[in-house]
Amino acid sequence: MTTANIFKTVRSYAIIVFGLLLYALSWTAFLIPHKITGGGVSGIGALVYYATGIPMGYTYFLINVGLILLAIKMLGANFGVKTIFGVTVGAFLLSLLQMTIKVAVVEDKFMSTIIGGALAGVGLGVVFTQGGSTGGTDIIAMIINKYRNISPGRIIMLCDVFIIGSSFLVLLDLEPAKRIETIVYGYVAMAITAYSLDAVLSGTKQSVQVFVFSKRYQEIADRITSEINRGVTVVDGMGWYTKESQKVLISLVRKHEVSDVYKIIKEVDPEAFISVATVTGVYGRGFERIRH
Repeated sequence: MTTANIFKTVRSYAIIVFGLLLYALSWTAFLIPHKITGGGVSGIGALVYYATGIPMGYTYFLINVGLILLAIKMLGANFGVKTIFGVTVGAFLLSLLQMTIKVAVVEDKFMSTIIGGALAGVGLGVVFTQGGSTGGTDIIAMIINKYRNISPGRIIMLCDVFIIGSSFLVLLDLEPAKRIETIVYGYVAMAITAYSLDAVLSGTKQSVQVFVFSKRYQEIADRITSEINRGVTVVDGMGWYTKESQKVLISLVRKHEVSDVYKIIKEVDPEAFISVATVTGVYGRGFERIRH
């Protein structure tokens, strides 16, 4: 491996650790102290902890051992390696933070639900962007998402409804009304997690379509292809007001690359006319691929 590849790999794993830290913090600092149950294997671990006192990190790790084998088979060895890493580090962080954090960081139960759900979603999103997983229903979501254009957040939400509802049978130390209230908080946290997860993932993949009208179209097109490494299509048009022929550049780029396009156009032709529109999906080389 070259130095660049090593650095890229280390950076990827460091980002995964950061995402796992956010995810573990969401549980140990905000959800567990208020006995709120989220979804996934972590939710099962929380239920076991509420019922037996066994730290959720142990349950989380044991259940994921079998799911790791499924991930390796369906998603490839590289994903399997990152899944093993994610599950191991995630279980360690959950156990460590649960021993460290004994009381809720935020006393208000509803506010803890919001913060915990948002942190969990952002943490999962960060891990997903690097091709990793925290195990459990995340693995199921990644497998389905590999073959179907269904958002991971929606898949996880459907899988987690039953887990959260099961807390009614576990939290026997609470009155029935309190148990129902806690279940509602769990569903709120689940919805916020799913929304935050999709926001992070769509934010990294969101694309825009750029139309450029300029007499110096050749120079602009050359710089976009060479500096941003994005394709450009040139079509013939006519300005109806002037009745003059006009070349139109069409390019599809990631949203975070738009500023680079603006910079190129401003340097080449400050008088150019530009139209930018957000697109819901871009499939093909350099973007997403259509899943069957």
